[in-house]
Amino acid sequence: MTKNITSQTLQRLPMYLSYLMSLPESRRNGNISATAIAEALGLNDVQVRKDLASVSNGGRPKVGYCTAELISDLGRFLGFDNRDGVVVAGMGNFGRAMLMNKSFADYGFDIVCGFDCDESIVGTEIGGKPVYHISELKGFCERENIRIGIITVPERAAQEVCSEMTEAGIRFILNFAPVHLNAPKGVTIHNENISLTLAMLARYGEQ
Repeated sequence: MTKNITSQTLQRLPMYLSYLMSLPESRRNGNISATAIAEALGLNDVQVRKDLASVSNGGRPKVGYCTAELISDLGRFLGFDNRDGVVVAGMGNFGRAMLMNKSFADYGFDIVCGFDCDESIVGTEIGGKPVYHISELKGFCERENIRIGIITVPERAAQEVCSEMTEAGIRFILNFAPVHLNAPKGVTIHNENISLTLAMLARYGEQ
């Protein structure tokens, strides 16, 4: 059922899941059509129908999908049934917000702890998650078999933290520092430049 999935479809699937999970409980207990999802997200209904059919066989003509089952099918395909431990390096405002955000668990991610070099923060808890000294990052990730890391440190420290993460076995890095990071082969880095994204949104809105 999933053998013909394209990279474009794979990029849209999390958007469908996010929308469905945002629905009120009463709507998640009913049915929903591909057309309704397409209209809500401003997409082509034929494309949405094809995307959903590639990961779920629960759609029925004139009935649509059982919303709860579709959420389960999407989550299972995207691996959200797994529990992946994640660490956050950098306890500035953004890093702290990540430790306090409880919604990651809905998508199969467990933010287990934070790291920083500020002695006034080290040893405390944020959102119920412990904060360790950055020097402990490598040992912790090796012991706990952590494979995902988030970097929110200042630009000048980002590459060093990236290197420590990869040496510790982390293979997927979400980077919020405004700098290009170098990593060995086999490590995937996704750069999230919020300022650039805002600029793109503003320019798009002016068109």
